[in-house]
Amino acid sequence: MENRSPGYPPRTALDHGMAHPQMGATRPHPVHAREGTSGPPASATGTIRILLVEDDYFVALDAEHALKAAGFVVVGTAATAEEAIAIADQEKPDLAVMDIRLAGGRDGVETALELFRRRGIRSIFATAHADPEMRRRAAAAEPLGWLPKPYTTDSLAELVRQVLKTRDSH
Repeated sequence: MENRSPGYPPRTALDHGMAHPQMGATRPHPVHAREGTSGPPASATGTIRILLVEDDYFVALDAEHALKAAGFVVVGTAATAEEAIAIADQEKPDLAVMDIRLAGGRDGVETALELFRRRGIRSIFATAHADPEMRRRAAAAEPLGWLPKPYTTDSLAELVRQVLKTRDSH
């Protein structure tokens, strides 16, 4: 049995290395999929594999739970561009849910552009920063959609479903 003090968060992304802001951690760490979840892309398995790129611990946790509850596989959670790229290289997700403001020196637009150029991974931007200039910068990454923050976890899962339905009908 694990020794956990009262008030300690339950087993979640925290246990996979993601920082908890109230626990004194200063830098989030990448969260990779559990063993056995990497492998062929969704087209081969029927399961949609999503990379979640979000530097806010609680937003990432809620989004991860919502996506999993909706039947998607979250292959990893990253707080920085570098972590997102490393996870994408290893896990080969079908798409990314991308915040614009990330920890570290690079933003979500730069990250989405690199994921698209390197691996053809397109992103859904979930952000409070969707002004026209940001959308112009992101256009080269061929975004799958935009979800304004604050958003409900249900709206996130529904947008992913809509994007996939539209993608599959083409």
